[in-house]
Amino acid sequence: MTARSTRCTTAAKTRTSRLAAVAAIAVAGSMLLTACGDQTEGGSTKEGGTAANSAPLFSKLPADIQKAGVIKVGTDASYAPMEFTQDGKIVGVDPDIAAALGKQLGVKLEFTSGTFDGLITGLESGRHSLVMSSMTDNKKRQEGLDDEGKKIGKGVDFVDYFSSGVSLLVKKGNPQGVNSLDDLCGKTVAVQRGTIYEDTFKAQATKCGSNKLTIQAFDTDAEAQTRVKAGGAVADLNDYPVAAYIAKTSGGGKDFEVVGNQTDVGLMGIAVSKDDTQLRDAVKEALDAIIKDGTYAEALKKWDVEDSAVKSATINAGK
Repeated sequence: MTARSTRCTTAAKTRTSRLAAVAAIAVAGSMLLTACGDQTEGGSTKEGGTAANSAPLFSKLPADIQKAGVIKVGTDASYAPMEFTQDGKIVGVDPDIAAALGKQLGVKLEFTSGTFDGLITGLESGRHSLVMSSMTDNKKRQEGLDDEGKKIGKGVDFVDYFSSGVSLLVKKGNPQGVNSLDDLCGKTVAVQRGTIYEDTFKAQATKCGSNKLTIQAFDTDAEAQTRVKAGGAVADLNDYPVAAYIAKTSGGGKDFEVVGNQTDVGLMGIAVSKDDTQLRDAVKEALDAIIKDGTYAEALKKWDVEDSAVKSATINAGK
């Protein structure tokens, strides 16, 4: 699912207006170009392949993005309140932060949803230029390593923008009496494939030893939740804001509850190709700007996740 954008339509109008201007330049060329410029996002126009844009950080972006006027962002829109689909549009904490970043950068951040475990591959292939999907910044992802420490990719850089611990989500009433990871030994859990939560469950399975912990991994967290709700698994694992949102909203608050204390507090980052340091640094500067002007705090407050705010943007600060 792709967030709606009117940029292509606007660009087409711009090109049409330019052609009309060339044809009648002695009469109305400058008027047509000015009017068309006002119709584009950020009031930008393009002259000879270079963009004139009044956004504070537009000039910091790579030339190809300046020309396109769009940064393509990969996400898994099944993780409310961070990113999810509502009325055909991707909404949530991350899209709201992205909209604020876009105002600083003078371009639109356009989200496309896919499976979480394919997002970094999509970044490496050029399908999108950023990943913004509640992705934990850790050394494994920075260095392109698999669970066994084997090199499987070149890795990514992260602009860290959010801090959160993880919490267990269980069926309402907690019928299995789960209050910690140790209580999961001998039981079955559900989790989204390719996440750090799957790694946490795998580590716990090793700790459980012969008292086997069975892990069922799914493409989306929604599927893992359904498994818990149906009683096929005793718990799911999520970032605390996500777990709390699910417990509050699913079934009118009657489906799930959050148990135990938050663990493994860490940073989430916007992933960028290691080859794209100019874009990475522009995004970092934009994040610092919206933290300073208060729009970052407004986005977090809207979704009741203020406790996860960072004080400044950092690069690859995850452990």
